[in-house]
Order: sequence, then C-alpha cells, then structure tokens
Amino acid sequence: MKLKKQTYLLLGIVVIGLIAYSLIPNFEREEFNPEVIEDISSGNITTTTSELSVEENDTKPIDTVDDEEIFETSIYDSLLINNNTRRIDELFTSYLIIGSDERSANSSESRGTVDGSRADVILLITIDAESKVTLISLPRDLLIEDPCTKNIQRINSSFRANGCGSDAENLSAVILNLTGLKVNHFVKFSFEGFEEIIDSIGGVEICVSETQREGYSFEIQKGCNDLNGEIALNWIVSRNTEILDGEKLIDENGEDVSSWKPMPGVSDLTRIKKQQQLILSMMQSINEFNSFNDFLNFVNALENAFTIDQNISIIEASSLVWDFREIDFNKVKKLTVPTYNYTTENGAQVLILDQNFYDFILSEGLID
Repeated sequence: MKLKKQTYLLLGIVVIGLIAYSLIPNFEREEFNPEVIEDISSGNITTTTSELSVEENDTKPIDTVDDEEIFETSIYDSLLINNNTRRIDELFTSYLIIGSDERSANSSESRGTVDGSRADVILLITIDAESKVTLISLPRDLLIEDPCTKNIQRINSSFRANGCGSDAENLSAVILNLTGLKVNHFVKFSFEGFEEIIDSIGGVEICVSETQREGYSFEIQKGCNDLNGEIALNWIVSRNTEILDGEKLIDENGEDVSSWKPMPGVSDLTRIKKQQQLILSMMQSINEFNSFNDFLNFVNALENAFTIDQNISIIEASSLVWDFREIDFNKVKKLTVPTYNYTTENGAQVLILDQNFYDFILSEGLID
C-alpha cells in the first residue's frame, strides 16, 4: 500500500512537471554580462571592425566597414559634446527593447532584404522607485562614438557582436555612456518576429488622423484600424508615406483613382512615434487576459519571436510582463531624446544629440 502511494506521488510529480514545462516558453537566450558592458563603456575592452588595430587606425578615415558608414573622428568630436552624462543607475530599473532589421526569406516582400542586422528600434523602458513607467526612444540615426571600436557611426550600427561583446552588450555600453543608465535586462525581436507577436494577440488597434498608404504595402483609413502584424510593421517602417488628398474615389473597375500626396515631415522621428504607439497598444493588450494561464499561453506563442538575456529566468520575464497589467498605459510618458539634423561631408543624414541626457530627463520631470 505504501509503495502504491509512493508510485502515485511520483506519477503526480511527473505530471505536474510536464504541465509546468509545457507552459514555459522556450525563448532563445543570449549572453549579457554587466561587467563586460561596464568594461566596454569605459574603454577597457576595445577592438576594431577592420584589420588594423585601434592604435594603427587612429586617423579613422571615412570608410565603409561591413556596409556601415564610419565618420572621421576629428570632424565630429565637437558635435558629440552631449553624448556623455552622469550615472543615474540608482534611480531607475531599465529594460531595453531592440527591434532588429534582420530579415529572413519569409519576410514580407514589400520590405525587401538586407544583409546582416542593425537595431531598427531602440527603446528604453524605465521604472522609478514609485513604479512610474517611461518609454524613451533613441533614434537609430543618432551619431555616437562606439566605445568598443572608437568609430564615429550611427547608434544602430553598434548592435553587432565583435571582439568586445555580444550585439546587445555593445549597444548597451553605448546606451550607458549616452544616458547614464545601466540596462538591467533586454529583449530583442526581428522584423518577422514582430509580425508574429502582433498576430499572436489578434492584431493591434492603431488610430490615425489621415488616411495614408505606401504603395501596395499598406493603406490605413482615417480613424481607428485593427491591423495584423504585416500591415502594422509596414506602417511603422514606412519612409514614403502618402496621405489622401480629398475624398476616396474608386472607378467602375474597382481601381483607386483618388488623389494622394506625400506626407510631410516623414523621418526617423516619425517612425519612433509610430513605434511607441504600437508598442503601447501591444502592451495594453496584456490587460485583456483574464487569467495568468491565458497569459502563459500567449507567451508560449511568442517563443520564436523573442530573444532575452541569460540573466532573467523565463518565469521572471513572464511575471514581469504579467505585472504590467497593473499599469495604465494611457498615462505612460513617451519621450524621444532631443536631436537635430546634420548632413555629413559625404552627404549622409544623421541626428546629433541636442541636450545632455541628465538635463533632458530633469526638464521632463523624471528626476527632481
């Protein structure tokens, strides 16, 4: 009898274990070492993307390395005076969301293909001691000095693994110098993964003030629209958006004969506003789950879309997002670091940080 009870107990433990395992998503994990990030940011670990050592390449001529633009240090040093700030780690817990432009053969044809990957979305979520949440976007065209390679380049190009660290570690080191914020954890997704995320929650609601389109990749009507993953992604990455000029007109053959005109002011900053709007809409969807079990099923559906850092457990990550249900996302502050446009001597369009990050968040009321 005692043996039978032990057998049932053992079977019960096995069944519970199998059920628990089935609820835990199998996210891809990536190395993320805070000590390495500190060493990179302080210049204690350096490398170069070329065959030359850092010492041999002190002149840093204008060049192209792995299809990325590198700009001459002597010209741009004076432009980067706001790119370093004081440390404020003790004031915030910071999470980094990285959207990579890496695309597979299955990615939407309307977006084409690119070689390698860069950070197309760079978004910090900060949480202060009073649990106040703020979204802070860093434009991908922001000009920075990479503390690993010492190259002057766009911030999105720092998202790459090299002799200093992993892609997320290198980008986090840049962010540490720019903002004074240590990234506690990160999550990243690809273009294709972004579509999966949105589709797994049944789409997102996006509201626009004007009917707009880009070629055949999307058309969104004035007002609020329920978008699937592909359309939502095409919308946020659009660089050639058109808006409806007048009334919508369809001829007898079903062809659109309306008048369209280019949307004014489309830029990297426009894309950032869309990214923030879309991410908040996605996070708001979490509030619609009726139970933690429903939520875990949702998380499991995303396991092919996300990569998370090795320092946070799957359960911790799931619980953290579940706790976001307590947040009123309509009150979340959405910020973009202040920048101005600059054209380099070879005609490249970049953004220059216009204010020290500490002074910026001070002026926005995030610190006293």
